[in-house]
Amino acid sequence: MTAVTSHVFGIRQFDRDARFLSIKSPEFDFDSFDTIAESLLLAIDARVVEKESNADLHIWLIDFEGCRLLLKGEHYSGALWLEAMSDDDEETLTFIASLLN
Repeated sequence: MTAVTSHVFGIRQFDRDARFLSIKSPEFDFDSFDTIAESLLLAIDARVVEKESNADLHIWLIDFEGCRLLLKGEHYSGALWLEAMSDDDEETLTFIASLLN
């Protein structure tokens, strides 16, 4: 795996203790979220396991090298972030942050 060479995505905020990685991304709305999220997953070499969409929040369960993470996107605020589901996944978020840096 190589570092993400495109400057489309980057780190907005990384809170390792909270297991939270906020991602800079192109603007998106409810209908374009899938395109943006798929581009991010392609960039970090992850895959979708399950998708859920609510009125204003997309929640995807993704697999990154055997680690399950939540990819969330809120289109009103334009926020896109990853959440680790357990303390064991903090290192994975750190690694993904290094790819996006």
